Amino acid sequence: MLDRSMRALIARPTDALARALDRPGITPDGLTLAGLAIGLGSAVAAGVQWWGAALVLWLLSRVVDGLDGALARRRRTAAPEGSTHSEAGGFLDITADFVVYGATVVGVAVGATTGFDAPWWPFLLVLLAYYINGAAFLAFSSIAERTGRQLDDGRSLSFLGRIAEGTETIVVHALWLILPFWAAPIAIGWAALVGVSAVQRIVAGYRALR
Repeated sequence: MLDRSMRALIARPTDALARALDRPGITPDGLTLAGLAIGLGSAVAAGVQWWGAALVLWLLSRVVDGLDGALARRRRTAAPEGSTHSEAGGFLDITADFVVYGATVVGVAVGATTGFDAPWWPFLLVLLAYYINGAAFLAFSSIAERTGRQLDDGRSLSFLGRIAEGTETIVVHALWLILPFWAAPIAIGWAALVGVSAVQRIVAGYRALR
């Protein structure tokens, strides 16, 4: 819901950071892998209840995740006319995002259940909601690309934006790490919100492809 506004808000600082990182030896794929490693570090830190470290690593991983695309676009713009570019980076980026999101849910669940006797099932609901959302928008993106109905907003995939998007995910995962003793209630509310988004995406995708 907030992605479009947030992307416009951070566009200039993100481009400035990408310009500073545009050096030999630094690649968009390298940034993607760095964000993946930092995100997994956040999940591990949450699992052992190092909540402050987990929060810092989580936010840092999302900053790095935003820079890989900005650097890729910068280099694509500077490439000679007529040159081609690979879509492998976009594939790697979305895969890394899925890994980090899922791992962070598991990490918070481990930390919260062992440290605060939280139940497991709210986190399982979040993972189920993530699974359904991922299936919906990945299937839509694939079919839309094949049928010429893709949505182009600068991302690698045709993204069906709804209530729960990347910005909301970053905020909620941060809240888990700031308020781990409330992680289970937050997870219940978040699972419901992501579930509503899944239904919205399924309906919107079906209508768009009819």
